[in-house]
Amino acid sequence: VDSYDQRLSSYRRRFGPQATAVHQPLRSSPLLWLMSPSPSTRVSMTKKKSSSLSIRAGPRFFQDKADFSLADALNTEFKETRTNEKVEMMELNDRFASYIEKVRFLEQQNKVLVAELNQIRDKEPTKLSDIYQEELRELRRLVDQLSNAKTRLEIERENLLDDVNGLRQNAVPVPIPSTPGSAMATVAGSVPCPAWAPLPVSQHGTALSPCRQPASLVSLQELRELQEQLAQQQVHIEMDMSKPDLTAALREIRIQYESMASNNMHETEEWYKSKFADLTDAAARNIEALRLAKQEANEYRRQLQALTCDLESLRGMNESLERQLREMEDRYAIETASYQDTVIRLEEDIRSLKEEMARHLQEYQDLLNVKLALDIEIATYRKLLEGEESAPGHCWIECLGSHALSLREEPEPNPGSKLSQPLEESCPDPRLAAWAHLAHVLLEANDFQSSPCNPTDLKSIHASRSVQAARR
Repeated sequence: VDSYDQRLSSYRRRFGPQATAVHQPLRSSPLLWLMSPSPSTRVSMTKKKSSSLSIRAGPRFFQDKADFSLADALNTEFKETRTNEKVEMMELNDRFASYIEKVRFLEQQNKVLVAELNQIRDKEPTKLSDIYQEELRELRRLVDQLSNAKTRLEIERENLLDDVNGLRQNAVPVPIPSTPGSAMATVAGSVPCPAWAPLPVSQHGTALSPCRQPASLVSLQELRELQEQLAQQQVHIEMDMSKPDLTAALREIRIQYESMASNNMHETEEWYKSKFADLTDAAARNIEALRLAKQEANEYRRQLQALTCDLESLRGMNESLERQLREMEDRYAIETASYQDTVIRLEEDIRSLKEEMARHLQEYQDLLNVKLALDIEIATYRKLLEGEESAPGHCWIECLGSHALSLREEPEPNPGSKLSQPLEESCPDPRLAAWAHLAHVLLEANDFQSSPCNPTDLKSIHASRSVQAARR
């Protein structure tokens, strides 16, 4: 019993409280009897749990003061618990199988009762439904009252059981005499009368004097009365805990489960090893790829640094060239402005020089005209002085003199004429140019004196010179 209590306490520590006995109260359904434990069981469980908690809390209370002397005992208890774990699981499986059988039986009974209830409902008239409902409500109220009374009586029963146990422990075994008279005579002188006053009488109504009854007989009578009261209040049902047919099935399932667990463990280990090998190979490949990637990254980093340096140098060169370009543009803009000023100044100088050249040309033209007239006059006076004048020659000389005078009275020529042109080209009138050229030719001719002065010849010469001037 002690080993079973120890296993049960260990099971309670792991899986919670467990009922030790099954009691069926009076007027209770089988389903309630199966699903809910009795209050006495709950009280006993509470007491045992509190005692186990007090026992377990004892080492904790003295843990600070005591040394590790309890470690061996705890380790031994833990080892025993681990050793008996499989046995406890088997017992629990058997109990679970019995519970399953009970549940199946109760389900079948429930189905039968439901079928009977449906048949009865089909048979009963509909007009009595209100009466049945009222009766059901009354019965439910009665059930609630009886449940409360049952709970109260069970608590009282537990208290009475505790009192009985205490009385059993305090009871003194006295040899029962053969006759009641001798027993009473033996004990009458030793027990005082007031001590037996509050004790109850016998159930058959034989009112014996408490002062003359012995203590053992009183205790036996009290025990009988308590047993009768307990028998009237509740019926204790002994459960048949015979193992059902599911035990062998559970054992086979357990064996199959263990074999499957071992196979799964073996397969899991093999799968783990294969996966570990694959992951190791993949890790090696990834490490090599990572090393190559790091090398490529370093190479790219060096190239990037070199290209960055080149880019910075090119940027500096570009900035210097742009700065030089801006300086050159500024300098060339200044030089261009100075050159434009110089060009404007030179154009003004050219314009002034052209005006001055035109003025000098006009003066030169005037001087040429004066020189031509003076040359003609000189030639005329020379011929007159030499005395070789003739009428035609005199007429021609007068004509030239009048022409020279007319040239002196002409307006100023075009200032755009050039100094390097001859006299007939510098004259704006072709006719005057022809007469001037003719006079110049006649003055230079060596045979001027011998050639006769014919006006028709002069006209023809004048016409030819006019044509040549027009062609020019």
